[in-house]
Amino acid sequence: MSIYALEGKQLLAIKPTSFVIESIFERDDLQEAFKNNIDIIAPDCMVIAEEFSDWQGSRKRIDLLAIDKQANLVVIELKRTETGDHMELQALRYASMISTMTFDDAIEILQKYKQRNGYPNYSSNDAELEIRAFIENDIVETGFAEDVKTILVSQDFSAELTTSVIWLNERNLDITCMKIQPYNDNGKILIDVQQIIPLPEAEDYQIKVRRKLEEKRDIRKDSSRDYSKYRFNDMELGKGRLALEVFKYYFDQNRNQSIDMVMSEFNDITHSQPIIENLEVAQKHARDKGRARYFLNDDEILRAGNGSQYVVSSQWGKANIKELIELATDTLGYEIEKILTPDCPVKRKVSIEGYDIIQLEDLTVLVNENGTTVNAKPVLRKLCNKLNIELDSGSGNQKNTRSLGNEILNAIERS
Repeated sequence: MSIYALEGKQLLAIKPTSFVIESIFERDDLQEAFKNNIDIIAPDCMVIAEEFSDWQGSRKRIDLLAIDKQANLVVIELKRTETGDHMELQALRYASMISTMTFDDAIEILQKYKQRNGYPNYSSNDAELEIRAFIENDIVETGFAEDVKTILVSQDFSAELTTSVIWLNERNLDITCMKIQPYNDNGKILIDVQQIIPLPEAEDYQIKVRRKLEEKRDIRKDSSRDYSKYRFNDMELGKGRLALEVFKYYFDQNRNQSIDMVMSEFNDITHSQPIIENLEVAQKHARDKGRARYFLNDDEILRAGNGSQYVVSSQWGKANIKELIELATDTLGYEIEKILTPDCPVKRKVSIEGYDIIQLEDLTVLVNENGTTVNAKPVLRKLCNKLNIELDSGSGNQKNTRSLGNEILNAIERS
């Protein structure tokens, strides 16, 4: 493509050139220009690092690292050459190397980037607030860095590279190629920036095609995002709040036990930090790191019989909340019901006496009456009496909702 200057009634071609001829360098010129004007090549993105190399065993560096509005990581690679050779392989290596980055990592990375770029007093709290203000979703609910996107920026791209990128995009990667062509207008350098892959005119169509191909991947990814709600002690709670209320209830019932005895009950639950922490230790951590990872409000504090105060972790995921629920229901005998939502996978379902008995994939049992979820245990106990199913276990304890529901389903399916 040519660029012309309209002078009078004449179109005068502006001379194309190259970054090499014009002594324009990748890092000192192009990288500096684009990091300060990132929307030109990466709309709706925020740079969090440059020359990023925070990994062991490699000296490779990402030119620019950014996040988008959906909290995805964006790798941006710049080349001033006319073919962009091997950029796709380089970017793939980088994308894989940062794919395990956490939200806490991103906070630390942005803090360092800001401090190196004129903000020496920029804190981790400043970084967390800036990221949270930038993205459109709640990181706690949707997760951080669910995907890694790649943007390749070069004066031109070889046929081999563009073919590779198109093939990779068809297989669920997200790679964009931006062509930057310099022109010399009587000593003034102009740069024409064009997106060539995917073509802007066909981008919406290609996204729809890609989404169709990604159906299985989306199902897997969505299953890792847990929006479940639970009913416990007449409260509807998300994962973190459910954990808090379970521990508060347990503490109230066992005030005279030592904290070591309390914690021994929950030793088998997988967690990346202490599930219960001393209040002062948790408060100090929040001050030092600029963010709290425990429930610290006054009405959330656990108060032991000896006056000691403790707090519960607010960091709960799909796996460890399942472990906690199983311990609370099977060992402690607590009643926790999962609230049915459209995305809950159903394992089996039967109808009896005007009720729908629903067992989810995680073995949670729900009872619906006229399409509305009702308190399950009284209904299940009534149905057990009709079906001659024992209400108590062999040890004499009352069976929980899961056990009652499972036996009812088995009895109905056998009949």
